[in-house]
Amino acid sequence: MSGNNGPPADHAPPGRKTGEDVRARRETLSDEDRAAVEATVADLLDVLGKAHAMAVLSEFAVAEEPLRFSDLQSTLDVPPNTLSTRLSELTEAGLLIRESHDEVPPRVVYEPTEKAEELFPAFGYLHEWAIDRVTDQ
Repeated sequence: MSGNNGPPADHAPPGRKTGEDVRARRETLSDEDRAAVEATVADLLDVLGKAHAMAVLSEFAVAEEPLRFSDLQSTLDVPPNTLSTRLSELTEAGLLIRESHDEVPPRVVYEPTEKAEELFPAFGYLHEWAIDRVTDQ
């Protein structure tokens, strides 16, 4: 592609798998396991592909403590109904934990699961990619 000064498609930073690495690993899977992997990826992309889901999860990638709805609402430009729906979907997908505290007024916090934290390096790669695109101009 013209104007793309980025690394070749199969170039990867240390510790990151290239497309060739992933293809080689997939070839070792049984047809049943390969189908299960594809279904898992499809399910994840279905959840993350919804409006604002990546932005919500990205906030947890940089947070140092559990977040409240109001914390997310103040940093994201997301309508409250949409934010509520995304938090429920991310919780249902096993990416967030919702914890209610029996206090007055009631307090609810969200925190990422280990499953979500395993995705956080991908957010770093996306941000690095964006920084490279912006600074290449």
